Amino acid sequence: MVTSRTRHAVAGLDGPLAVLDLDAADRNAESLIRRAGGVPIRLASKSIRVPELLKRVLALDGYAGILAFSLPEALELHNDGFTDIVVAYPTVNKRALASLAGSADALATITLMIDSVEHIEFLEHAVGNVPLRLCIDIDGSLRIGSIHIGTRRSPIRIPEQALDLLGRIESSPFTTVGLMCYEGQIAGVGNAGKGAKARAVRGMQGRSAIDLTERRTAIVRAVRDRVDLEFVNGGGTGSLESSAGEGSLTEVAAGSGIYSPGLFDGYEHFRHEPSLFAAVPVVRRPAPGWVTVFEGGWIASGPAGADRLPHIDWPRGLAYSPTEGPGEVQTPLKGKAADTLNLGDHVFLRHAKAGELLEHFPSVTAVSGGSIVDTWKTYRGRGWRF
Repeated sequence: MVTSRTRHAVAGLDGPLAVLDLDAADRNAESLIRRAGGVPIRLASKSIRVPELLKRVLALDGYAGILAFSLPEALELHNDGFTDIVVAYPTVNKRALASLAGSADALATITLMIDSVEHIEFLEHAVGNVPLRLCIDIDGSLRIGSIHIGTRRSPIRIPEQALDLLGRIESSPFTTVGLMCYEGQIAGVGNAGKGAKARAVRGMQGRSAIDLTERRTAIVRAVRDRVDLEFVNGGGTGSLESSAGEGSLTEVAAGSGIYSPGLFDGYEHFRHEPSLFAAVPVVRRPAPGWVTVFEGGWIASGPAGADRLPHIDWPRGLAYSPTEGPGEVQTPLKGKAADTLNLGDHVFLRHAKAGELLEHFPSVTAVSGGSIVDTWKTYRGRGWRF
């Protein structure tokens, strides 16, 4: 929950505003290092979206490089001085590819993601003989018969498929420098609880970890027999322990754990501190036991459901109207705590996910030791829209 010192530090500011408890974020960054067990962490920028905070975290021993979500983002980060950037998703942005091809410095530090011959052919057509750095994405999902559990990304699942794709890269102007394999069914699925569903999730994740250890290790070994890889990336905030302990990865990815958004309350084996909040002001009182706050309807991506709504962090005891929910312009809230709030007071929300909240704010107010220490521009505040 947001601390009283953080609440008091921003009490005089107009909302809505994004608020970062910098002390909690710093502690989370250190906790991620400990959980990774000595394996370097590549910082997932889409989960942060604040360049100054990216710099702060990357300055810590234990972090190395950025996992970006788009090539235009990677180019902006490169122009801002960041290096060692892996774009986590394939790109078909021809304008961004032309910009990359025209910069020797960017070509030396930005790695693109592929998972098919079709990707290679697209890149050849887009940039010709320019020497791109490529990473092959490996499917980290779990298959049980015809059942698919996990993200639907790469079609590459076995060593033979990876080697076939590697052979096609070797006949191109490009160079394979890395492998990536993300296990979303472990890293991104909460497993806390005593019920049948939680037990089933933990069982699935244990089975998936065994499958990954065998399959990912075999693919990495086969590819390493052909080329010298700079990195093998995998994992996420929710799977740091199993991913780092597997032995096939040279680095793990994480980012959401810095903010510890609402969905990360549901993990059994770790708990980080919430550090990013939206402070929304009370603007009206429609009835006793009710207040209405301005804005608030920042729904997280993923399967639609109540868990994708912003979590009401403070005051405790408030709930959404079942007929309205959180709204684009206003959000009615009910509960005994409503009667303790005055017009202009802040209600603090936590987004269900990490960086998505900051698409709605031009800046984040950083609080440390109970005082405002800085205001940092978000991607949106810099005019970066990817």
